[in-house]
Amino acid sequence: MKKFFYILLLIAISIDGFAQLKSRETINFNKSWKFSFENNEKAITNQFNDANWRVLNLPHDWSIEGQFSEQHLSTTQGGALPTGLGWYRKSFSMPATAKNKVVWIEFDGVYRNSEVWINGHYLGKRPSGYTSFRYELSKFLKYGKEKNVIAVKVDNSEQPNSRWYTGSGIYRNVRLVITSQIAIDQWGVFATTPKVSQEEAEINVEVNLLNRSKKSQIVDIQNIIVDSEGKVIASEQTKTLSLKDSTGKYFQLLKIKKPQLWSIEKPYLYKVITKVFQQNQEVDVYESTLGIRFFNFETGKGFSLNGKPTKIQGVCMHHDLGALGAAVNVRAMERQLEILKAMGCNGIRTAHNPPAPEFLDLCDKMGFIVMDEAFDMWKKRKSKKDYSSDWTAWHQKDLEDFIKRDRNHPSIFMWSIGNEIREQFDSTGITITKELAQIVKKLDNTRLVTSALTENVPDKNFIFQSGALDLLGFNYKHEGYTDFLKNFPNQKFIASETASALESRGRYEMPQENIQFSSRDVKTQTRNADWTTSAYDNVAAYWGTTHEEAWKAVKNAAYIAGTYVWTGFDYLGEPHPYPWPARSSYFGIVDLAGFPKDVYYMYQSEWTEKPVLHLLPHWNWEKGKTVEVWAYYSQADEVELFLNDKSLGIRKKGVNDFHVKWAVNYEAGTLKAVSRKDGKIVLTEEVKTAGKAYKIKLSADRQSIKANGEDLSFIKVSIVDENGNLVPEANHLVNFSLEGVGSIAGVDNGYQASLEPFKANYRRAFNGLCLAIVQASGKVGKITLKASAEGLQSDTIMIETTK
Repeated sequence: MKKFFYILLLIAISIDGFAQLKSRETINFNKSWKFSFENNEKAITNQFNDANWRVLNLPHDWSIEGQFSEQHLSTTQGGALPTGLGWYRKSFSMPATAKNKVVWIEFDGVYRNSEVWINGHYLGKRPSGYTSFRYELSKFLKYGKEKNVIAVKVDNSEQPNSRWYTGSGIYRNVRLVITSQIAIDQWGVFATTPKVSQEEAEINVEVNLLNRSKKSQIVDIQNIIVDSEGKVIASEQTKTLSLKDSTGKYFQLLKIKKPQLWSIEKPYLYKVITKVFQQNQEVDVYESTLGIRFFNFETGKGFSLNGKPTKIQGVCMHHDLGALGAAVNVRAMERQLEILKAMGCNGIRTAHNPPAPEFLDLCDKMGFIVMDEAFDMWKKRKSKKDYSSDWTAWHQKDLEDFIKRDRNHPSIFMWSIGNEIREQFDSTGITITKELAQIVKKLDNTRLVTSALTENVPDKNFIFQSGALDLLGFNYKHEGYTDFLKNFPNQKFIASETASALESRGRYEMPQENIQFSSRDVKTQTRNADWTTSAYDNVAAYWGTTHEEAWKAVKNAAYIAGTYVWTGFDYLGEPHPYPWPARSSYFGIVDLAGFPKDVYYMYQSEWTEKPVLHLLPHWNWEKGKTVEVWAYYSQADEVELFLNDKSLGIRKKGVNDFHVKWAVNYEAGTLKAVSRKDGKIVLTEEVKTAGKAYKIKLSADRQSIKANGEDLSFIKVSIVDENGNLVPEANHLVNFSLEGVGSIAGVDNGYQASLEPFKANYRRAFNGLCLAIVQASGKVGKITLKASAEGLQSDTIMIETTK
């Protein structure tokens, strides 16, 4: 009986959420929302009957749940998935003890045109789908047992409004924040490091306070810096500060002896804990991330971090998570970054919008050099219904909130105020660039301001002519790099977007020459009937070039700080230059499912110090066919190729080569590559002729995950022969069944023209592979996933969920 009452007490506390209110409470507000496509304006009222609405947890992207169709207004550029209009509602209670507090609701991002009501009272509208924002709820709340209802209308019906897949709905996290009448403002602490050396670092902490009491107050402010183990290493307190108005700004300077510097290899993080006191009583506490580092973009010399010359080896990333869509999931983002880090990637460009804050947290922890980007367009539109229509009313507020939200992230080294902006071609570009740069500098003068430009003729580029950019970012046109120092004297450069090469994983056509692919080509001829393109690095969009050519141009230009390759992963939408049924991009170094394409190993051989040897293509061909064999390698002088133990010769890379190759007359058996350095074997790799598809093989990236309702295990599904060799063209329909404390969150195979839904319990293999994403529930236990296909031996894998 005691146990029964204890359980009831726990339930009561969890519903209440605030058993003992602290000076600041941050409450996860993602659970148990109701959702409907029913467009009924009465949904803003507390009396509205939503009993038939779907119950779900946030973050939520309704578009990814839909079917692909050529008729969707988003077009294939937007992923050929449904958009539309949806409503969310959530009922909750507030304890009487919160009556004298200030209550806010914070949204990290809602796509798009969100409007919010509390108990029927209108709170506001936010057109941008990428901006984080909040509303105060306090004066409209009911306290005690009476229920409150928050309603959110999300309108993504005006299409097309993007050049890539956006998702639809409350796709990022939501929280309640409860503070005292005197509290630190949203994003109200900004820590900078004006002086940094190996011996000492100065930390300047700016604290912005809100005073909701409507009268002058006296406060004390304390800033504490703790190391990664929680040990206090610096503290400063200022007493008897007068807070006369509704807002106040205060500064403190702290010093740390022999600081641990944040770097790509060791991204060491401190924490700033800011406390506010009244009459020795703590009224607020706020935590901020701190990374101590110094860096320099230098004319003619590129980039250095903590005094060490460093080439930025980066990629551009859109925000979707493949089969999960735009709905934020920390593990899915972490997996992407892990795959890129293993490739040698050290930089991320957030193309072309503010990312989820959790993504930047991961970049802080994992060591990436981030170009944080605000806008894809200004006043001149790129899509019929895009942000340009909201520019005049909203750009200042959106940019200010973007900078304030993200400026404590040590991973951010530059702010990008735009991507391929059309105003670079007329004089309005001068005025707007100056305005935006001034907004950024007012809020953060510790980082450089850049913009991703396409026009590399100075007289034609009005954004450059503004003189407001600290760093010139250029997209494509790598042939012009050699003229940069002459055309743009005394400037600093970054290759903000390069390559746009096209590959389908595991598809090989014998390369004859590099192919520049234009829109006209696709309309008049299909390179392949299944809308795939070759995985050899020899096909590129008309504005770009191959990965090898793009990297060569950056590598050989010391004055260019580095590159952001378009793109790290394939992404939903923009299948250019392919039309329907293609519905996702071909540009990624890694496919949509997270399986590396062959060119991944070119970058790994160039961007890491680890020995690399990768052989392509597969070894299942028609007898007598001449097959072009490539090898990417590093930390070796040469590679020798063998077919069935017969040497086909030794190849060595030239100064500007990134692979070696052989023309081989096919015969079944084993293709073997051996790399050597100083005559000693470094690595050996074999590719065998696969027999008939025999069985399914399952392998998980992690077999133990957290029982938190969010964590994921990504399970690779391979179709193999009797000897375990991948069958390179297998396309079996794989069916999944799951038992235990979890669910299938999504399925994928990386095929850019697949029209199978992502939310399903089946997936056809593409070139031998597909993927199942398993998500934990909130319960500790086991998840068993079984994969089966007609004519194949099935396989089962077990995932454990832990506290």
